[in-house]
This record gives sequence, structure tokens and C-alpha cells, in this order.
Amino acid sequence: MSRNVPHESAELHVSGEAVYVDDMLVHDRLLVGRVVYSPHAHAKIKRFDLHKAKKAPGVHAVLCHTDIPGHNQMGPVVKDELCLAVDEVTFIGQAMFLIAAENEEQCFEAEKLIDVDYEELEPILTIEDAIAKNNPMGPPAKIERGDVAAALKSSPHRIAGELRTGAQEHWYLESQVCLCIPGEGREIRVFSSTQHPSETQALIADLLGIGKNEATVEVRRMGGAFGGKETQANHTACWTALLSHATRRPVKIRLFRDDDMKITGKRHRFLTRYEAGFDDEGRIGAVRFELNSDGGATVDLSFAIMQRAMLHVDNAYYIPNLSVTGRVWKTNLPSNTAFRGFGGPQGMAAIETVIDRIARTLERDPAEIRLRNFYGSGRNNVTHYGETVEHNRLQAIYKQLMKSSEYLRRRKAVNEFNASNEFFKKGIAMSPVKFGISFTTSFLNQAGALVLIYKDGTILVNHGGTEMGQGLHTKIRQIAAAEFGVSPERIRVTATDTSKVPNTSATAASAGTDLNGMAVKNAIDILKSRIAESIAQIFTEKYSGAPSYPGAILFANDSIFDSRHPARSISFRDAMPLLHLRQVSLSAAGFYKTPGIGWDKEKGRGKPFHYFAFGMAVTEILLDTLTGLHTILRADILHDVGDSVNPGIDLGQVEGGYVQGAGWCTTEEVKWDDRGNLLTHSPDTYKIPSVQDIPKDFRTALLQGAPNPSAIRRSKAVAEPPLMLALSAWLAIKEAISAIGNHEFEPEFSLPATNEVILLSIEQLKRQMIAAISPRMRASAKISRPLKPATAHR
Repeated sequence: MSRNVPHESAELHVSGEAVYVDDMLVHDRLLVGRVVYSPHAHAKIKRFDLHKAKKAPGVHAVLCHTDIPGHNQMGPVVKDELCLAVDEVTFIGQAMFLIAAENEEQCFEAEKLIDVDYEELEPILTIEDAIAKNNPMGPPAKIERGDVAAALKSSPHRIAGELRTGAQEHWYLESQVCLCIPGEGREIRVFSSTQHPSETQALIADLLGIGKNEATVEVRRMGGAFGGKETQANHTACWTALLSHATRRPVKIRLFRDDDMKITGKRHRFLTRYEAGFDDEGRIGAVRFELNSDGGATVDLSFAIMQRAMLHVDNAYYIPNLSVTGRVWKTNLPSNTAFRGFGGPQGMAAIETVIDRIARTLERDPAEIRLRNFYGSGRNNVTHYGETVEHNRLQAIYKQLMKSSEYLRRRKAVNEFNASNEFFKKGIAMSPVKFGISFTTSFLNQAGALVLIYKDGTILVNHGGTEMGQGLHTKIRQIAAAEFGVSPERIRVTATDTSKVPNTSATAASAGTDLNGMAVKNAIDILKSRIAESIAQIFTEKYSGAPSYPGAILFANDSIFDSRHPARSISFRDAMPLLHLRQVSLSAAGFYKTPGIGWDKEKGRGKPFHYFAFGMAVTEILLDTLTGLHTILRADILHDVGDSVNPGIDLGQVEGGYVQGAGWCTTEEVKWDDRGNLLTHSPDTYKIPSVQDIPKDFRTALLQGAPNPSAIRRSKAVAEPPLMLALSAWLAIKEAISAIGNHEFEPEFSLPATNEVILLSIEQLKRQMIAAISPRMRASAKISRPLKPATAHR
């Protein structure tokens, strides 16, 4: 079935005809909405006056918390997030008032007329400050296996340290946007750029004091999301709905890029502390992790993100004794939220740091240490939370990638280059990924679909997943075509709509195709059963001889035929009018829930994931040690997607994930000042990867001959896992820095590895060298000591 079908909106994207929320044509009664937000990270609201603003020209409404008809709440899990501030603000960007006017200029003028008195309070702006002031978001969580203390004590070698990983801005091309149109009575129609239409619907209904059946949310497509529209698109939708409800007119809010970046949360910053024990061969005996994250001002999804981080601190490695404690800390910054990987990147960065340090301690190639600690097949294959790693592809991927990437030859060449160059250094690194696929909140692993067949033989598919550029609708179209045995051109996937498929889960956790594809298949199976029964009757009536039976009716090549009597055939298109005349229902609702999973978060045990996706990358970089500028010379990726539904789309996801991960690992630095103001709130101060930052030589391949028996069409999820392959770029930079000191000193290193971080690491390393070098050693300081090449994989 695997076909490189173009993205279903590709031509529309290129021509500019693809309709996003901001492109939708609305009549001249449309009003523009604006959010007035807090300029302080922490302050009491002593008083405010809206009278002058309400009288400003063109203004139709200025709302505060007292104007909310329902509940002043939009927390997705914990109800701790006010829609509009009441008597206190807890971060810069917190919504206080809403304005609806004829145009943006009138909104700006009205905002100037709002009078507010504040009493500023001391903010908490860092994880360290939150820890020092004992300001947790909630109780800690812990997962433990074995006797970590005893194993550490008996280990021949021990290391300990800290790792700081930074935040990351989602930087979706389409900023947060929503259009609301009031209907009859209390009805409201919401066009939102959201990953979670059902949650948006629920929050709007609760906010307005109406039933969910009176609020309909529709999503045709998003211009990117990456997790940033899983919960936080709800904010813009709620604000827009309030203004539309108050004015009884259509209202649209589209956040200006700077406002979007100031108001919304980021990838969680982490402060990780670790201690590890290992033997002379580099086999890990025990690790103890302490994960600390910056949750921001409210909970959002912080505990679920921390949980996934804790579930991925092992990455691809079997660790017999492992303890991980996770704590989420409350700060006076916007609530941090979901981001591609959902805690996995932060957890994996920690164990990859441990592996890298073990290799340096033992003077071994890190690739060798990684191989030595991989999960096995049949033994050493149970995670620290008790799930068996089935269908393990790590060994196969390692063997193929080490050969195709020419790792050993290039490792030798890197060592030779570094020995003969003083100011330029190269680094090469390999890193794997083992990523669990499913929502760890088990009940979310469900999906619905509605499939309609019309009398002309065309098919309309509705499902609960949302399209954000990742190609979900394209894959669903292909799946539907394959299940019906018809050409994809016969099928159209419509906009996601809460009035057609209710109570859906977010399109997240990389499970969009898995869940919705199976729900669509379920609906199609119901339809095929009905169709087969009637077609068997038609064939029996039409042809003499043996009767046709429903079980022998097959669907293929745009036809329906009897497998026992191939001459008995009818085109799919011609069959539908006949079925309609015979009063056969040609619509069906489908449903799917992921089987066999369950997770006890209190005990830290269970099977939270339906399966694992695997991948590996080898990255080589060139570093200018005088400027800190690095170039990714080459990246080789081999990724496991099972039997790909669409190889072109999957390759795009792998490459895009790697590049976005490289941004998090290298250039994307989020900075605040000491008052809580975001300093990197526009494209001129926040650097996402550009065409100059992608690998000069980019070699990406999908693992062949590795079908996944656990998912639709034997495929695997692909959205999130490739992002973490970019850790290989970060580790390659660290190796290049280490080469300055002939790999005899440990660089201090954090993530992202910006130019500044790289130069500071080089300076710190040079201070170590100066302190350690004796007069006699100075004369031979330029003698290079390369890392020993990997041998264990031979």
C-alpha cells in the first residue's frame, strides 16, 4: 500500500489557496479582538478603570473577569488557570482585559485608556530560586528499580553532575488565532487553530455557561503546532468566544508574533542532577536521577510531561538499578506546555550525558559504550517501569547505520583533522532513540471517525485528528483507500468538527495516525460488512450456479467481486446506487481504543506504551574555536517507521524533527531579564534553524523489513521520536570542544550549545589545561590523544 502520495494540501500551500483561520471570509460585521495582558511578573491588582476605554471610537466591548457568564477558568487538567485575572497577576503576558473594536488601531487606542494600579511583588523566575524558596507545583514523583544505593557503592567507577537544558519556543508559522461566529440563541461556532477541538469546545462551553452541544469547534488545518496548540490554543479561543458572546457579532483574535511569544508557554527548562556507577567495560550498573522542571505559573500539562521524562531517562539502555525522582517547580513565567517530545528530550539528554561521560572516563568511543548498554532481545529487555521492550530494532539499526555512515573511517579522519588543526576542530557522535508511543494517561488512547459513502461512489471521511502540516489527513486518505480497495482520488477527508466526531483526544503523543487510522478502519469494516452482504445477494440473483457469500466478497482496484467467482464483479461506483435502492445504510461511525496498555503512576509500574519507535543518527560538525560558530557537515539517520504508510511524508517528518531538535540543542535560546520580561520575543532575537543550519550533507533513510504488528497497516508513529536524534549534534559539538584539550579534560556544557555557551566552555576547558599542565608537559601539549575507535560492534 505504501505510496509517496503528495500531501493533500501541497498544491494549495504552494499556490496560496489553502485556507487558514485568518484567511476565512466573514461579512462586514466582523470585529477585531485584542488581549490586554499583565506587564508585571507578579503583582496585586489594586484597582482598574475601564470606563474611558469603553467609550473609545469603534469599541464594542471591553471585558474583565466580572463579565464572564460562566466559570472564569481554562485549566486543561487542574483548574488553576484563570481566563482573566481577578486580583493578582502571576506572569508577564497574563490576560487581564479583552477589547473588541472595528479594527486593530481602535483596539490599541482603547488599551491606552485602561487605567490600572498595581502593587508589585517579588517574582520567582528560575528553577533554582523556586527550589530555594520551596515553591513546588505539587508533590514529587518517583520510579525506582533495584537497589540503587548498593549498586552505586559497589561500582568500580562513579560519576556525578548536573545538566541544564533550556526552553524552546514552538515558533509555528501561524500564530495563535481563532474566529467565533454567534448562531441562534446561545449557539457559537468556533474556528480555532487547535490540536484539541474537544477540549476547546469544553472550555468555551464552561466559560460561557452553555452546553457543549451549543458550541461547535472546527479545524481545517493549522499552520504548525508542535504541541503549542494542544492546550494553549484554548486561551485565544476562550478570549475570542467571550467577545463574540458579549457583542453578538463575529470576532477574530490573531496574536501578533511578539505577543504570542510573550503570552504562551515553552518547552520546559530542566535542571537534572545525576549519579552513575559503571564497570571497566562501561556497563552501567546504577543511575540516580533527580529531574527538576520549570512549570511556570500554572500546571497545564507539566506533570504529564515530567512523567514522560521520567519514563525516558533510560532512552535505549538497560539499567538494572535505576531511580528517578521528578519535581515540577512553580515560577512567575507563562505556563510551560507540550512540545514535540513531551519531556522525552529532556530525559534522554540526561542519560546521553551520562553515557558520554562514561566514555570519556574510560577513554573509549561513546558509540562502543552505547552498544554495550543497549536493551537486548530476550534478556535485559525490561524497562525500569516494568514494560518489556518488544520487537527491538536497536541492534539492527546500529549495524546498518555504522556501516552506511562510514563511522569508523570518519572517526579516524576526525582524529587526524583535530591533530593537525589548532583553531578548527571536528566532532562526530552517534545517538539512539527509543520512544514510547501512546498517551501515558491511558484513557486518552481512543479515537472516533465517521465515514460516509455517497451514491456516486465518492467517500467522505471525518475523524477526530487535526491536520497541522504533518500529513495526517493524507495518511488517513491512503488508509481509507486501501481498506476500501479504491483509489485515493475517490476519497476526501473533511475538516475536524466536534459536531461530527465528539469527545476526541488531542492530536498529540505521535498517535494521530495510529488512533484515528484504526477508528476509520473500524467504520470501513462496518460498511464493508453491510456492502458485502447486499452485493452477495445481488450476485446470487444475477448469476446462475453457486450462490455468493458475504465472506467471499472482496474490495480491490475500485471494484467489488466474489473471490470464488472472479467473473462476478461490479465497480465500486456502480454498486452504490444499487445499495441505496436496497436501503443499505452507507454511513458508519467507527471507534478505537488502544488495547493492552495500563499505567499506575502512583506505583510507577505498568505498560504505558503500545510499542516503541527506534532510530539512530550520526552527526559530524566543524567548530570554529575562536568564534564558537559550528557547522553541521553531515548527518546520517536511520529511523524505524514500520511499514511506512507514506515514505515521503515520513522522511519529511524525520528530517524536520532532526532540524527542530538541532535548534533546541544549538541556536534556540530563550532568555528573560530579572523582572520576568521575555527578551527573545521576535524572529530578530530568537534564532530558529535556517537553511544555513541544516546539515550540508543530509542522508536520511527508513528502516526496511521491520513491520509493526501493533498499529494500522503495520506502520509506526513518526512525529516526535526523530527530534531527539539531534542530540548527536550537541554531543558532536562537545567532542570538538574536548579535542582542544586532547580529550584529557571534561568540558562544562549545557543545552542549547549556543556560540556563547561554546566559547565559555572552551575558556573553562583552557583554564583546566593551564592549571594541569606542568612546564615539561607544556612542550608536548599539542600532541593529540584521539578517542579510541569503537570495536565492540565489529
